[in-house]
Amino acid sequence: MLLSDELVTTQTMEWVKSFIVALNVCPFAKREVERDSVRCMVLRSKKMDVALEELMAEIQWLDEHPETETTLLIFPTLFKDFHRYLDFVETAENLMFDQGCEGVYQLATFHPDYCFSGAEPDDVSNYTNRSPYPMLHLLREASVDKAIEFYGDTAEIPNQNIEKMEELGKPRLDVLFAACMKANID
Repeated sequence: MLLSDELVTTQTMEWVKSFIVALNVCPFAKREVERDSVRCMVLRSKKMDVALEELMAEIQWLDEHPETETTLLIFPTLFKDFHRYLDFVETAENLMFDQGCEGVYQLATFHPDYCFSGAEPDDVSNYTNRSPYPMLHLLREASVDKAIEFYGDTAEIPNQNIEKMEELGKPRLDVLFAACMKANID
């Protein structure tokens, strides 16, 4: 069954609100959600080279629309395999570097099967980067720098997030993710 772009976006934003913002996984996300400056782009590419073209097109779009702070590029039909997704991320970062995006944009990575190097697949720490669909979070570096300046030392955020995931436990985290996927279009 093909999920509509609207449903994929609704489920993704439910995850952002009920997981990322509500659990303060990213202390910078709440402001952008409240300002409605998060753009979701559902991309249905079937090939990596097309997905790379779409990434660069979105960077150009962000260049032309400074009122939009960030974009979530969501790939509901591509990158089911986490290792293929990681290959794509590496290629995307290299392309961005080659295109002069270093210092301007950066990527944050999320995938339903996210697994940190050295972690077991069922380790709850992986939930800090798990999402309903494979996606790239395209961030403006200048905004990240301002947020860090305002927030202060961000070095402890990953450890705090791992502690939160351990406190919640896998069963509760699975329930939270399942609830996001049950979100309906308003």
